[in-house]
Amino acid sequence: DGGEADPNNRSQIQCNPLIIDGVLYGTSATRKLFALNAATGERIWQFNPDKDSVLSEGVNRGLVYWKDEKESRLFYGTGPYLFAINPSTGELIESFADRGKVNLKDNLGRNVDNNPYTLSTPGIIYNDLYIVGGCVSEEAGHIPGHIRAYDVRTGEMKWIFHTIPHPGEFGYDTWPEDAYLKSGGANSWSGFSLDEERGIVYAPTGSASFDFYGGDRLGSNLFANCIIALDANT
Repeated sequence: DGGEADPNNRSQIQCNPLIIDGVLYGTSATRKLFALNAATGERIWQFNPDKDSVLSEGVNRGLVYWKDEKESRLFYGTGPYLFAINPSTGELIESFADRGKVNLKDNLGRNVDNNPYTLSTPGIIYNDLYIVGGCVSEEAGHIPGHIRAYDVRTGEMKWIFHTIPHPGEFGYDTWPEDAYLKSGGANSWSGFSLDEERGIVYAPTGSASFDFYGGDRLGSNLFANCIIALDANT
């Protein structure tokens, strides 16, 4: 029992946990990350990302684990942040990005600080890249749902695919002029599939925002409502 059921409202755990070397990793109803002894249920550690109550929105649906010959990392998202955690201690890996976390509101081509963005569904690992989408508003306050890849060791962004194309990119003419500066949606919120042998990541996208009004986004609106095949390296 996580002890976090909300008596006045719905509360839930959507995380699909991981079990690695006898340890179960999961998240609680308030999106705290924990490690349990998978045989006994005894808690080994807990990481609370929300000490300042800034990550209260959204859910967490899962985790991603990466390792090489020297180290391992647990990647976990809540609110607009992607965290890199030491699986043995539950502590942030401070050499990753900004002292252990990436703010996914950065690098979207415009200021979106006041708009909602949540990493609810985990990304996917290809080689040493963490490829990630995100959940954005389908109504007011919408922002673009670009797909990005980050170096799993440094947190550096290695590539970005603009789901609302920029000038000169394929699909730009399927939106009104300069839509990339003001339109939103076309985000991959539900997760990816990977053909590891061919190096292809498949990204399903949602609708352009607003969901139910398209008067300000006439056209086919690529790459909303698509399944996109991307070169996972680039």
